[in-house]
Amino acid sequence: MKKFSGVGVALVTPFDGAGQVDEESLREMVAYVTDGGVDYLVALGTTSEAATLSWQERERVVEVIAECNAGRLPIVIGVGGNNTAVVLEDLEELPYLRHGDAILTVAPYYSKPSAEGLYRHFKAIAERSPLPLILYNVPGRCSVNIGAETTLRLAREFENIIAVKEASGCFEQATAIAAGKPDHFLLLSGDDSVALPFISIGAEGVISVMANVLPYECSMMIHRALEGEFAEARAIHYRSRFLYKALFEEGNPAGVKAALHAQGMIRENCLRLPLCPVSDELYRTIQAEMQRM
Repeated sequence: MKKFSGVGVALVTPFDGAGQVDEESLREMVAYVTDGGVDYLVALGTTSEAATLSWQERERVVEVIAECNAGRLPIVIGVGGNNTAVVLEDLEELPYLRHGDAILTVAPYYSKPSAEGLYRHFKAIAERSPLPLILYNVPGRCSVNIGAETTLRLAREFENIIAVKEASGCFEQATAIAAGKPDHFLLLSGDDSVALPFISIGAEGVISVMANVLPYECSMMIHRALEGEFAEARAIHYRSRFLYKALFEEGNPAGVKAALHAQGMIRENCLRLPLCPVSDELYRTIQAEMQRM
């Protein structure tokens, strides 16, 4: 499943002034990141505000992405939750999964299951999933960490579990996964700011937020690093360090939507509650960093 190495972009969902999905901006986003050199598209991830989208809106978002993509790049679709039975029903019933090449499935949030509970949750999903699975470990959002032992146990037992989006930021954990993973399994960074050092210890790519706004730079940095050209990759990483910080200072996707609005890629800087736009001060900071980059 090397087609999920490199750069996957966690697409935002643009909204119009009335708070509805802005399909025109979404189409422009897909074309922009594709032309910028990303390797695959990620729909309905955290950055998409999927938690605030209705079932009908999620279906339409995936359809728009698939129509605009026209088969050019693989598509990963987010399907997850903290009710295992409901996730299994979704895997059987969601019609938009026909557009996907893989599923990104997040650790169960709020419930805080044990390591054995996490294993059983993902085991059940792997046994029923119609598509290959990418595990999503993001302790900062889910309040539970998928430890390296659990990740490796799942990777070794299920060939259809093909990767982990590792957003713990823990190099010790990432190193353990890289050192012990089977050949079919990919370690992917879940954070832009550590994607380059993660590659140095064995990661094979990133699922990126920043690639929404700077797809060419993100793709160049990761592709050069994977080719062993770390000097050029480091130069891009160093130039991006202030933008990394600014994009996440007041939460995601508030920062990246501010950047896209400043860039003119989306017409309205709108989010759905409980999220809200960044402060005016941070907007100006992001705008200045975009101009500098």
